Amino acid sequence: MLCDRVQGRYAVEATKMAVHASQLVHANKLQDVVQVIEGSMEDITLPEKVDVIISEWMGYFLLRESMLDSVICARNRWLKPNGVMYPRHARMWMAPIRSGLVDQKMSDYEGAMDDWYSFINETKSYYGVDMSVLTRSFTEEQRKYYMQVTSIWNNLHPNQIIGTPTIIMEMDCLTTTVEDIRTVRASISSSITEENARFCGFAGWFDVHFRGSSKNPAQSEIELTTAPSFDSGTHWGQQVFLLYPSQNVQQGDDLVIQFSMSRSKDNHRLMEVDLSCEIRQSSSGELLSPFRNKYFIE
Repeated sequence: MLCDRVQGRYAVEATKMAVHASQLVHANKLQDVVQVIEGSMEDITLPEKVDVIISEWMGYFLLRESMLDSVICARNRWLKPNGVMYPRHARMWMAPIRSGLVDQKMSDYEGAMDDWYSFINETKSYYGVDMSVLTRSFTEEQRKYYMQVTSIWNNLHPNQIIGTPTIIMEMDCLTTTVEDIRTVRASISSSITEENARFCGFAGWFDVHFRGSSKNPAQSEIELTTAPSFDSGTHWGQQVFLLYPSQNVQQGDDLVIQFSMSRSKDNHRLMEVDLSCEIRQSSSGELLSPFRNKYFIE
């Protein structure tokens, strides 16, 4: 059993995990079978190569936190040629949604602006200081905060999906490289499946599969999905990328989507997403004005 140590609070948690794992091993009298090794995957040395790597490395929208890097390192250094990984396969998905989050965020933005104008009036009345010159900068800051920048974690209901889900990326953990996941790019499409729907943005999620390998297949394949669910929400939920303003769409309208996700320059565990979309109306064939936004998965 390997307990990977990373920086900051992750190092503290990894140390606790190693201590707890050792306690469990001894409490169950398995100390002659299980050895707990604490340390960075990039630094530790094992007595031999391994048959199986099991790791829960998945972050929000699969790749946030960049924990797969250490798993790839472990695979390259220590997995036997016929070894297996669990999970081995992963997919990233995206679909158009309707959501009341657009109205909520708009209300929060309008509330912040109301507070600002009250502050301006009170400051001028009580202190004779005119702060209105900062209104433009404050407005831009609030629009970015509430309406443009940060994607939102949410557990959506399947009825909020209004178009065909599309795979952004498929990955085989046995062969993928760190370079493969530094930036994920995709040109994808989706069709609206609901009549008179309100298109409010996109939801992103992932699934992983426990299949083993061709030489050592799992007896029964298991899928872990973080897709919107009626009653089985997960810790990961979905990442929601809101669209302002929302748009009315019809069944059969086509969405042409350009997606790019890369690691933040300031913190490689966080993600930056560039997302653009064109809507082609099914009734007229007219192509509506495209939109493009940048989001941060923090």
